[in-house]
Amino acid sequence: MRLAGKTAIVTGGAQGFGEGIVRAFAAQGAQVMVADINIDRASDVARDLDQAVAYQVDVSNGASVDAMAAAALDLWGRVDILVNNAGITHLPAPMEEISEEDFDRVLAVNVKSVYLTARALVPQFKALGTGAILNIASTAGVSPRPRLNWYNASKGWMITATQAMAVELAPDGVRVNALNPVAGETPLLKSFMGEDTPEMRAKFLSTIPLGRFSTPQDMGAAAVFLCSDEASMITGVAMEVDGGRCI
Repeated sequence: MRLAGKTAIVTGGAQGFGEGIVRAFAAQGAQVMVADINIDRASDVARDLDQAVAYQVDVSNGASVDAMAAAALDLWGRVDILVNNAGITHLPAPMEEISEEDFDRVLAVNVKSVYLTARALVPQFKALGTGAILNIASTAGVSPRPRLNWYNASKGWMITATQAMAVELAPDGVRVNALNPVAGETPLLKSFMGEDTPEMRAKFLSTIPLGRFSTPQDMGAAAVFLCSDEASMITGVAMEVDGGRCI
């Protein structure tokens, strides 16, 4: 029980990589808030786990994020772990053809949310003198794929933000790390590929030396380690969970 006694918020925790992280955290003894804009799906996940609660949040909205943080603090008295997992993409297209609406939405969910959760929860981490923040970035921020330009840029921003947060918060005992998954069996996969066909899957898989996509279980295992006391000397790392994609 590597997270026994810990409390955690996982945004975008109702499906995909977020659900994998929620289930791994719960299996390791953590109390988990499944924070997601899809409250029905979040409630389904929480019902499966004795130590999980569902909470509806729009991570791009400051008031909604503040309410989420307040609800967690009211429930547990403290938050030990924050996982910024909620994310979206635009469909593959030439960079100049992405609509301003899609650009703003990607930046609001993938970038602004990290600022908003930090604003809401960093003060209590500092007060505790401990804590772990995990940002779910992407191999797209390290080795960008064509036609996903503004998504790539948002994940590159998240990696830089992770390093900047880690340096600033280290004196307060707060660790900040990131995970860089390759494309996985999640609801975003079709959006990344543009179309979900055997040919397109084969094309994506050909770029991954281990020959498979990242899974929610892969992400859960890596997240448990980085957020556990076993990783107490690790901060500012963007760990690739990518089957060798970025080599």
